[in-house]
Amino acid sequence: MRARMHSAVAGLARGYHSEARHSTTIICVRRNGRVAMVGDGQVSQGSIVVKPNATKVRRLGDDIVAGFAGSTADAFTLIERLESKLESHPGQLTRACVELAKAWRTDKYLRRLEAALLVADGEKTYELTGNGDVLEPVDGVMAIGSGSPYATAAARALLRETDLGAEEIAESAMSVAADMCVYTNDNFVKETVEEAT
Repeated sequence: MRARMHSAVAGLARGYHSEARHSTTIICVRRNGRVAMVGDGQVSQGSIVVKPNATKVRRLGDDIVAGFAGSTADAFTLIERLESKLESHPGQLTRACVELAKAWRTDKYLRRLEAALLVADGEKTYELTGNGDVLEPVDGVMAIGSGSPYATAAARALLRETDLGAEEIAESAMSVAADMCVYTNDNFVKETVEEAT
């Protein structure tokens, strides 16, 4: 009986942490030579908003942008590891992301980190997860976090039906996500890079 109760409590705790992990929205859009990454500023603990203006999108050097969903401390640890991989493999974002994903999945310490990363440069966009995934979009749109389905759908519709640029599409898609997702606000942070020619 006690073992079942412990198992049930552990299951609830895992469910809570997985909800907290995704409580944000970050989107990246590529169009017409521009790459735009936009993230909201809301930090939530359960159903409480504890900060409305966090910075979840940042620049890594001159030509790489990264955003995160999940635990801030865990995400910064992963971003530091990614920066280290980029120093070891300069100009090779793909290789650095794959090396980080391998380490994230196999390292005992990193495996416990609760975050997802969205990373882009002038050529590629990737989502990195603790499962060892390095995912790349087929249409130039990728999002992470609890509002990602709304933002992705809005961005894809705007890509197909308008001539808006990457920045306008990303911001409009984030506005849709902020309207629909209680864990996403409209205090956006944006970073852009030029696509490689």
